[in-house]
Amino acid sequence: MSSHSPHGQSSLRTVQVLGGGNAGSSAHVRSLASGLVARGVRVTVCAPVDVDHTYDFTGTGAEHVHVPRSSDPGSVAALRAACTDADLVHAHGLHASFRAVLALSGRRTPLVVTWHNRAHAEGARAHLLRLLERRVARTAAVVLGTTSDLVDRARRTGARDARLAAVAVPGSRPGEATEESELQPPKMRAELGAIGRPLLMAVGSLDRHRGYDLLLDASRAWRRLDPAPLVVIAGEGPQRAELQRRIEDEELPVRLVGRRDDVSDLLAAADLALLPGGGESRSVLAQEALHARVPLVAALAGGIRELVGDAAELVPPDDAVAFAAAVERLLGDPERAELLRDLGTRQTATWPTEDETVAQVLSVYDELTRPRPMS
Repeated sequence: MSSHSPHGQSSLRTVQVLGGGNAGSSAHVRSLASGLVARGVRVTVCAPVDVDHTYDFTGTGAEHVHVPRSSDPGSVAALRAACTDADLVHAHGLHASFRAVLALSGRRTPLVVTWHNRAHAEGARAHLLRLLERRVARTAAVVLGTTSDLVDRARRTGARDARLAAVAVPGSRPGEATEESELQPPKMRAELGAIGRPLLMAVGSLDRHRGYDLLLDASRAWRRLDPAPLVVIAGEGPQRAELQRRIEDEELPVRLVGRRDDVSDLLAAADLALLPGGGESRSVLAQEALHARVPLVAALAGGIRELVGDAAELVPPDDAVAFAAAVERLLGDPERAELLRDLGTRQTATWPTEDETVAQVLSVYDELTRPRPMS
């Protein structure tokens, strides 16, 4: 089945399935829905209602169906009903993909899965996640990985067809700043308490695999700098109380500012962006930092090298001393910082646009829904 019928109206109906609404995958699904609807594809987005409130899928012309989070026993039945007359189902992330596998059981509807990140867990839960990954990888018609390491992982796990499908970061691009945001950085620095001192910015949920323990270790070394930089971490999560306690007990120059919806303004005000852990395969912060021309210091983990090339200071993972030293060097070397800004601008030009991302996904849909020739 082609996505375009003779009357210019698509006969293709797709269902996009989201789990709890990870920021990267939710923004990608909104971008995808918008691009697919513009090309005449009918799109239904299955996601919890609060995720639709945040990302406004219906605003793209898609239909939204509330499907509760995976812990809800009714979620698979709701998803099965929503997928009844779909030509193709596309699930994002491991838990959403596993529910789609269950919901499509006994049906011949093709399932496409995008792995945005590697799922993290320890102990018995890690074993369970491996079983889910294997089931999803072996059931999906195509697994799309946002980085090469995710594609390799899908193949090792038993995927019959795994492909690289880098995902564009939706949103503004360099040169699109409004006059209002041009005035923001000094105000933002004042609000955060970073007047007359460097501002270092980290963004992401407060989870163990994000590397914030290492960042706090590194920040000890920065207390002796004059002026001492301020580290600001935007995000919320289970590690919050523990991190806050350490910041107070050790008198670290770090502020937790919670979840923010003005991350681009925070970044625009920062001297450096920091990525201390390997929590994301295709880090949204890394992409936004390079787009905003903010030099990045990152732990060499996940797909970071593939993403940023030579446009960031990459440090061995789990090495707080090396991370601290890299930040100090960069703060003291404005020429190197300027070079990284230019390299970053060049690197972002190699990333796919939202349009290219949609076109690639649509070509996969076409391939899977085209009528097979009679043998």
